[in-house]
Amino acid sequence: MQITVDLNRTFQTMSGFGMSGAWWAQDVGKWTSVCPDGVLSKDRIAELLFSKTKGIGLSVYRYNLGAGSAQSGKGSYGDPLRRAESFYTPRGLDFSKDAPAVCMMEKAVEYGADELVFFVNSPIEELTVNHLGHTDKNRTLRTNIKKENIPAFAEYCLDAAEHFVKEGLPVKYISPINEPLWVWNGGQEGCHYSPRQCRRVLEIFAKELKKRPALKDVKLSGLENGDIRWFNKSYTRALLGSGEVRELVDSVNVHSYFLKGDLPFFGNRPAYLKRFRKWMDRHYPGVPVKVSEWCHMQGGKNKNMDSALVQARVMLEDITLLGASSFQGWIACSPYDYCDGLIYIDPENESFELTKRYFAFGNFSKFIPGGALRVASCADDSSVLTASFKAGDKLITVLVNPNGEEKELTPGSDAEVFVTDKERDLEKSGVKAGETFHITPFSVNTLLINLEKNNSIC
Repeated sequence: MQITVDLNRTFQTMSGFGMSGAWWAQDVGKWTSVCPDGVLSKDRIAELLFSKTKGIGLSVYRYNLGAGSAQSGKGSYGDPLRRAESFYTPRGLDFSKDAPAVCMMEKAVEYGADELVFFVNSPIEELTVNHLGHTDKNRTLRTNIKKENIPAFAEYCLDAAEHFVKEGLPVKYISPINEPLWVWNGGQEGCHYSPRQCRRVLEIFAKELKKRPALKDVKLSGLENGDIRWFNKSYTRALLGSGEVRELVDSVNVHSYFLKGDLPFFGNRPAYLKRFRKWMDRHYPGVPVKVSEWCHMQGGKNKNMDSALVQARVMLEDITLLGASSFQGWIACSPYDYCDGLIYIDPENESFELTKRYFAFGNFSKFIPGGALRVASCADDSSVLTASFKAGDKLITVLVNPNGEEKELTPGSDAEVFVTDKERDLEKSGVKAGETFHITPFSVNTLLINLEKNNSIC
């Protein structure tokens, strides 16, 4: 097999990889358990996720700016972890609230995250129509916040961001709307908005943000639609169609979920990615697209390579076909009997275990830095997926072999190789120019080549 790389054909500049702290940080942040080497378990989890030397080097942490259902106890939530605290009190904001989740956000920054995104599932309960963090079943397609309460919603979110910026935390984005297309009438905090309602919210946020010099480096982001197929163009127009909002937006954020359907047209994920990329290039050239949420969406715990390969394929498709400049997964740590998260946690025993998804995600996040430029690459074996990036004097190539057969590659340059497969977890080895590198079945591989020392790539 041969890999062809063209350094002169360039695409998007990468900005980072990340995960959200929803539905786990409020628990893990209060753990007192200790690892065998004496390190607190919550510190070790933060290190494994965000350290560039001892972990997989995630640079983005998404903090869930909650609606307050955890304090009030109101609403319909089958899982207490899907509730969230807010900083609101009748006497003013209390930043001692949500302390465990804030603790994990601070630890993420301590161990290496340099971009915080404050995302909102629902406005705080005090500002919603029904004073709940989700809508009523008889109001399924109506937004749960009145027009007259939107300024107070914006002030609350920006007050929270300003507080943490003054505390020295790198808050870079505020995303006030999450998955606006869906109907949110229980199970988790959420709020439906039409595209027009989204624009109204964003314009009020933009006006308020411009008043705050302390937030001069903070941008708005969105609109975080929930499936790559449905209404992304409508919500993107709502985001970028207002000049006032456009000044404070530097990317379009989408969620990369793609629920399976029986009809062939609706099941062709790559085709949807290509069409949206083509539409963006035509209508909004130069505006980056970021994937801000994805998980496997399959029932049952899965720590194995089959799920890691699904994740790796999605990441490569999003980066190469959609042109995503950032890929941020959903929950970093999962307490559920579900195929999500990079780390499985046991809240009762305050323990955790790593998955193959964790290591395969690291094949990207640990080696592709912010500022890396994607360059053209392809394999002559179409069953092998690949993407290449140039960062300084390094060429980084990710190869995914989803097949049950071993492949062979003979690089034209010396390379460091990091392999995740059934037996190995980001295991490091080396291959000399002209030697054969065996790409194991069902594996994710990262090759690093020093361009200053090698003229021949492969």
